[in-house]
Amino acid sequence: MTSTRTLVRRAALAATATTAALVLAACGGDDGGHGASGTHKSPSASADASAADAPAGAHNDQDVSFAQGMIPHHQQALEMAELAADRASSAQVKDLAARVQKAQDPEIRTMSGWLKAWGEDVPSATPGMDHSGHSGGSGMAGMMDPADMDKLSKASGKDFDTMFLTMMVEHHEGAVEMAEAEKAKGRYGPATELADAVITAQTAEIEEMNKLLGKNGG
Repeated sequence: MTSTRTLVRRAALAATATTAALVLAACGGDDGGHGASGTHKSPSASADASAADAPAGAHNDQDVSFAQGMIPHHQQALEMAELAADRASSAQVKDLAARVQKAQDPEIRTMSGWLKAWGEDVPSATPGMDHSGHSGGSGMAGMMDPADMDKLSKASGKDFDTMFLTMMVEHHEGAVEMAEAEKAKGRYGPATELADAVITAQTAEIEEMNKLLGKNGG
């Protein structure tokens, strides 16, 4: 009986030890699980951070300069185009002005969205009338000065048509110059794609306007 009791006691102790070992292993497993979970969370957190930083990490200073310069540049083109609706005498000029508005207004919204995502300043919605000189400073090639805009706003009929086309050719040439710089030095894919679209569309419009000026001159 003693022998049997001893065996039972030993078996019970062994079972207890085994249970304790399993519990400890389970606790260790839990700790390891938390650790593993933490390990999984860390890359996940990093991935989330990367996703959040993607707009910032995917662009460079040239992209910011392009957007901040092209927004007021486009805004001034829109102001010029709006004047054409009431003052132009040529249906071709009015049609061109309408196309400028249709293309450039959405581009302004797109570029404004980029700048907001990047945490950069978005230029005022007011056209860049404070930019003096036709070069307008860095990144602002082709901008009209206030005197030019005032002169255009007072013109009408064929005089307006000629003035509008002459100014818009210069304005477009400035935009193409800015877009070429973006294509060459920009990093943000959508921005370089927009720059390419600007070059294609505005180069074609420059050719169209020069032809219209030739007709007007004739």
